Amino acid sequence: MTDSVDALPDTARIRERVVHVIAARTLYDESHLRPESHFEADLGIDSVIMESVLLSVREHFGLSAALPAGPTTIGELVDAVGAALAGTGDDRPAPAADPLPAVPAEGTGDPVTEAVVAAAMRQTQYQRHQLGLDADLEGELGVDSVVLTSVVAEATERLGLTGAAPDAAGATTLRALADALRGLVAAAPGTAVPEAAPATGAAAPAPGRSGNAPAPGADGWDHRSMKDFTEQRDPDLFAKTRSFAGYLRSREKDRLYWYGMPLHSRCGSRAVIFDELEGRKREFLMFASNNYLGLANHPSVIEAVVDATRTYGATHTGSRFIGGTNMLHKELERRLAAFKQRPACIVYPGGYSANLGAISALVKSYDTLVVDRLNHMSIVDGARLSGAVRKIYRHNDMADLERILSRSAAEGTGGRLIVADGVFSMHGDVCDLPEIVRLAKEYDARVMIDDAHATGVLGVRGSGTAEHFGLKGEVDLELGTMSKTLAGMGGFVVGEEEVVEYLRYYSNSYVFAANIPAGVAAGLIASIDVIESEPERLKRLWTNIGTLRDRLLDAGFDLEHSESAILPIVIGDERRAMELGRAVRARGLFCQTVVYPGVPLGDARLRVSVTCEHTPQDLELAADIFVDAARETGVLPGTP
Repeated sequence: MTDSVDALPDTARIRERVVHVIAARTLYDESHLRPESHFEADLGIDSVIMESVLLSVREHFGLSAALPAGPTTIGELVDAVGAALAGTGDDRPAPAADPLPAVPAEGTGDPVTEAVVAAAMRQTQYQRHQLGLDADLEGELGVDSVVLTSVVAEATERLGLTGAAPDAAGATTLRALADALRGLVAAAPGTAVPEAAPATGAAAPAPGRSGNAPAPGADGWDHRSMKDFTEQRDPDLFAKTRSFAGYLRSREKDRLYWYGMPLHSRCGSRAVIFDELEGRKREFLMFASNNYLGLANHPSVIEAVVDATRTYGATHTGSRFIGGTNMLHKELERRLAAFKQRPACIVYPGGYSANLGAISALVKSYDTLVVDRLNHMSIVDGARLSGAVRKIYRHNDMADLERILSRSAAEGTGGRLIVADGVFSMHGDVCDLPEIVRLAKEYDARVMIDDAHATGVLGVRGSGTAEHFGLKGEVDLELGTMSKTLAGMGGFVVGEEEVVEYLRYYSNSYVFAANIPAGVAAGLIASIDVIESEPERLKRLWTNIGTLRDRLLDAGFDLEHSESAILPIVIGDERRAMELGRAVRARGLFCQTVVYPGVPLGDARLRVSVTCEHTPQDLELAADIFVDAARETGVLPGTP
């Protein structure tokens, strides 16, 4: 392939390379990228993405000077690159790294492998030469189960296969995935394997392909999960919604999906919920709340919210930069920084937006984001938004983290940020922060810990994971949400002053979003006051955690390695987990049934949240309910 490129005229060679860079940065099929294509009007490339494109083009061609601003079409950009190269006295392109080397020789020409590589390029933004066929999908390529689902669906489309996309959960490399698809191609009668196509762009949808697994099997059970609707392809964008609607109605009819039922009371140790499936209100023993210290119902917190709302109004209808800041926001940031014992704090509209904003502001396409496999989805989406190279280490596996950091350091490009949950939201265990900090220092990486479920729970004062391990000041950034223990809304990041100030100007989810209302800020300040003045709440929480954990473990439940207020009752099979959840609710206890995409397929569970408001009687009743329901559904042996 390299020889054929070198034989082209210089302008054609430049154009081909420029187009390849643009395709890698935008996921466009190269066939759509014509010389006359207008960056904004035709391609939707705004000024922010354009800066990334220009930088990548400059790095690719090894240009020492910046390209002139203002090219509006691909042709104009090609001309600018040609002029810049001519100015250097070099009459041919001299890229920093050739973007056009072939896939490893053993994959070249094989249409199945080509389809897999093509799909992986589009779904991951990697260039072809970065996709080694034997590279580990998670640890080396950062391809998680959600992205892998999209890769499989697109590769299946390219190969013209109809029916259900194969289950690729066991594939750990692109070669293994290609082998699995090759077996399907061989077994599919009448399937014409297409000629090997360049690994860029999307294939046209195969006629009649639904993207769904078969509906009810011989046992009458619909074996589909939410995974089966994410990649349904149809000229009608809403076709997938109709397919999912039928699936959802059937799950609701069987009382298995019970999400989003509205509260008709405060959410304490008990709550009144309107059962939309039965059309009536019911009181439940509540174990699905993240109100760990009971502050959402504390009189001082409620009074502060009401008083500030009367004083400042319902909201301010503006971002922090444009009319959306008052004294309470400044005071909240000061109090959060003091509570977390860090120099400065920035408050975002939500915890999700805090992860999106902080990660995308600090980490760029030439940097590396190193993440735990079980991190919260907001971290995953922040990584995607940043465009950075993403590496996934096995959950809490520090040897795997070191392997990834070592290889990344050897590559020597860009910075590295390690991001991990302090407490993992669906598993309840705690990250190995001492080892993360040690490895970060050894390999010159920065660390951000998401304390969404650790703030108010871990540490003597409840300030989070760093305090829990005696590592205050050793973690570069501590992130949290205020919708859980702190009983409000919003998210925050604490760290060094200059880092926080940078985030204020470069986090889009902060700059371009309305701020939390003043009443909410006042309630959050009052919550911090209560945490600091009533430490017995934290002690009572941990007494309750220990009581219920011991009862569930003695009964024979698998709680994995929980060390927090989150107790996962691990089932594995999605059907069995939903049936257990239904049996628990029938007995008057409400907790979360977690299936895909909350956890990977095969890892379904009930998620039980303990608070300081639960009484000893609540905990005993809850344990009895879980045991009885588990025996009824066969999760535990015996009869109720």
